[in-house]
Amino acid sequence: MSEKSVCPLDFRYGHPSMKAIFSDENKLRSLLQVEAALARAHAKLGTIPASAAEEISKKASDGSVKPARVAQIEAQIKHDIMAVVKGLTEQCSPEAGRYVHLGATSNDIIDTATALQIKQALDIIEKDVVKVTRVLANLAAKHKNTIMVGRTHGQWAIPTTFGLKMAVYALEMARHYERLLEMRPRVCVGKMLGAVGTGAAFGKKALKVQSLVMEDLGLEVPIATTQILQRDRYAEMAFHLANIASSLEKFATEVRNLQRREIGEVQEFFDAKKQVGSSTMAQKRNPITSENICGLARVVRGLLVTSFENIPTWHERDLTNSSAERFTIPHAFVLTDHLLRNTVQVFEGLHVNKANMLANLERAKGEIMAEPMMMALTDKGMGRQEAHELVRQLSMKASSSGKDLAVLLKSDKKVKKFLSPKDIDAAVDPKNYLGVAQEVVDTAVALCKMIK
Repeated sequence: MSEKSVCPLDFRYGHPSMKAIFSDENKLRSLLQVEAALARAHAKLGTIPASAAEEISKKASDGSVKPARVAQIEAQIKHDIMAVVKGLTEQCSPEAGRYVHLGATSNDIIDTATALQIKQALDIIEKDVVKVTRVLANLAAKHKNTIMVGRTHGQWAIPTTFGLKMAVYALEMARHYERLLEMRPRVCVGKMLGAVGTGAAFGKKALKVQSLVMEDLGLEVPIATTQILQRDRYAEMAFHLANIASSLEKFATEVRNLQRREIGEVQEFFDAKKQVGSSTMAQKRNPITSENICGLARVVRGLLVTSFENIPTWHERDLTNSSAERFTIPHAFVLTDHLLRNTVQVFEGLHVNKANMLANLERAKGEIMAEPMMMALTDKGMGRQEAHELVRQLSMKASSSGKDLAVLLKSDKKVKKFLSPKDIDAAVDPKNYLGVAQEVVDTAVALCKMIK
């Protein structure tokens, strides 16, 4: 770790592939790509010589423009984009160099280069989301018949399956994937319409210049802009990343809860030979990756405030969004990618303790089967409200006495009029009260497998 490191992304969080997208080197590469595309657009329209566009494109892509030189120029002139322009110009012949940045304003280059970075980042995020979806769908299929306690308000509810829980999560990720695809045309957008969005410096061919540049770079074309792309686009992007992060926190929170020793139904992978859970409590096996997901998801959500604050700017633009976006865009993508990768790690290595799931069902001593008992009585002719009150009273008695609900049901005179002991045994068997859970899982898994 460098003594200069302040941000944890530098040494603790984030995958190299995503961090590389937002590196200084790739930012410069993206800016130069835009300058080259602009020159090629001019050449196609006959406003600059084709030979000049070829030379500008070559110098922009062959490593001639060095980051150190651009930084040196910026230190002198105090303008980041003009430093890039000067750095590229000085690498070209005088004849070609005179056409670098022709007609453009700084944010034509900045916003379009940012769109290139966003496009690269979304490629990674989408692949991550697909992988999480498939991992969860595989768990859903594997455990569609694994019965466990369903819980509402943190209390026993009725039986469910671990497969259904995972199917719900998988479909949530599938929806995120759809949202990302729907969002792309609104955020992978560049602009090339000059200082206030009129395109005046490009003359009558302004719209064609912009169209050619965006087609060249594989970006969408905006209809109207000011000097900058409107930041509702980036706010939407930040929202969708925060939405993904929030789902991942939900999944991780469930792992943390189910891993509690008094529940013990799942457990993160723990390397018992090497891994240390605590510096003092040697027995600890903490769900550290799930906790990491929960903590960093809060940071991603926190970036939403700044992203929405960046929408209001004065007139055709000011500089208030610029410095903030140096934090929000890279951090949102790097952390979301990190969270998605960690989620894959957690659920691929998850130990599902079926024995404890059954043991917890048994610990409920039949109370968890109060609803099916009520339904069984109703099916045999007892009124629904009467059945509810009868079962409620017997459930309260079972809870206070520690007796099994089925025992109390079999000895109750009112119940005996409607149900035999065999009927009661069937009604309190969790396997008989899973409804359409398996069918739902099958449908969910099939849908998730269609995502590519």
